[in-house]
Amino acid sequence: MFKKLAIALLCFAFAVVGFYNLASAAEWPDALLKELEVLKAAGNDKKDMPASIPGIKEIKGDELKKWMDEKKKFVLMDNRLKADYDKEHIVGAVLLTVDELIKDPKLADKYKKDDILVQYCNGVKCWRSPGAILLLKHLGFKNIYWYRDGIPDWIKKDYPTVEGKK
Repeated sequence: MFKKLAIALLCFAFAVVGFYNLASAAEWPDALLKELEVLKAAGNDKKDMPASIPGIKEIKGDELKKWMDEKKKFVLMDNRLKADYDKEHIVGAVLLTVDELIKDPKLADKYKKDDILVQYCNGVKCWRSPGAILLLKHLGFKNIYWYRDGIPDWIKKDYPTVEGKK
C-alpha cells in the first residue's frame, strides 16, 4: 500500500514539475503549450500520436535508410530522453530533447530554417518527436520530416544503431 502511494505521489510530482516547466517557457504561445500538454498526456496514457501533423512530411524507415546510404544532407534528431539516447540511437543522430527545446529555444539556432530536419523518438505512442516538431515548426523551420515509427521500427528492421554515448 505504501509503495503504491509513494509511486502515485512521485508521478504527481513529476507531472507538476513538467507542467511548471512548460508553463514557465515564456517564449512559447499558450496555445502551443496546450498542444504539447495534450500530446504529453496522450503519450502518458500510451495512446497513438496523430497519424500526421499538418505541414510535416512523414518518412518511413526504409526511405530514411536510403537517404543515409545515399549520404543525403539532412539532420537526424533523436527527441528521446538523454538516457535513452545514451543507451542506443540511430547512427548519426543528434540529441534534441523536447524538454530542452522548451526551456531553451536557442538550441535550434545552430540549424538553418531550410535544413532538412528528421525527428524521431520511441514510436507511435511517444509524444516527444511530435512535440519537438510543433516547436521547430513554430520557430520557422520549413523542411521537417517525421519518422513516426521511430527507433522501435529501426531496430526491428535491423538497421544500424550506436550504443553508448556518441
